[in-house]
Amino acid sequence: MKITAGLLHFQLLNEQVRETTDAEVVIDNCIGQRYIGSGLGNKHITINGVPGNALGAYLNGATIEVNGNAQDATGDTMNDGRIIIHGSSGDATGYAMRGGRIYVQGNAGYRAGIHMKAYKEKLPVLIIGGKAGSFLGEYQAGGLIVVLGLRQTRDKDYCSFCGTGMHGGKIFLRTDTPPEGLPKQVTVREATVEDLNEIAPYIDEFCAAFGESKEEIIKEKFLVLVPDTKNPYKQLYTHN
Repeated sequence: MKITAGLLHFQLLNEQVRETTDAEVVIDNCIGQRYIGSGLGNKHITINGVPGNALGAYLNGATIEVNGNAQDATGDTMNDGRIIIHGSSGDATGYAMRGGRIYVQGNAGYRAGIHMKAYKEKLPVLIIGGKAGSFLGEYQAGGLIVVLGLRQTRDKDYCSFCGTGMHGGKIFLRTDTPPEGLPKQVTVREATVEDLNEIAPYIDEFCAAFGESKEEIIKEKFLVLVPDTKNPYKQLYTHN
């Protein structure tokens, strides 16, 4: 099914996406329609243009591929599936995601991965190909966040103040320099072989989506941020 979005109201657009029995949906000329793919499973949605806020909110198994940039709160509370962005994404990418994968070829804005939580057997994964804005992984409770910094100058401003309120999961930064403003409740260390093996399957998927070289990525130094178990933040979530 092919839909020309144009000035189509986001509710009408989403109704067409939900109601079609076609497994493949192409949306052309997308100009900011919100909530595309919300709650969907078992579809592959290709979006040409710029989707609006909350792309793939509560996604439940579908794949969404964007040929362009995405706005704020991409993957809000998503449960499963994949969101692949051939561009950059706005603030709060991966907000409260509980499973699935988000791959961003370019940069991500402020507070990417905020409130990310591993839910039961599901593991949320967010990989950002460029840079991430400040407060990366704020209040992160589980899952994996990886920032590759590809084609960027990795300097002291790289991901400032990340890990604020972090009490679970891991943040991987492909850089030689620890970020500024790291809170005392978070530790930073060089990634081990075991750490890199943990993210390897997702790096494979990222490289397949965007034509990058896994070998070139993995050979660089990674730093890993994890909560300090001896000096933790107060636990905000209970285990499921």
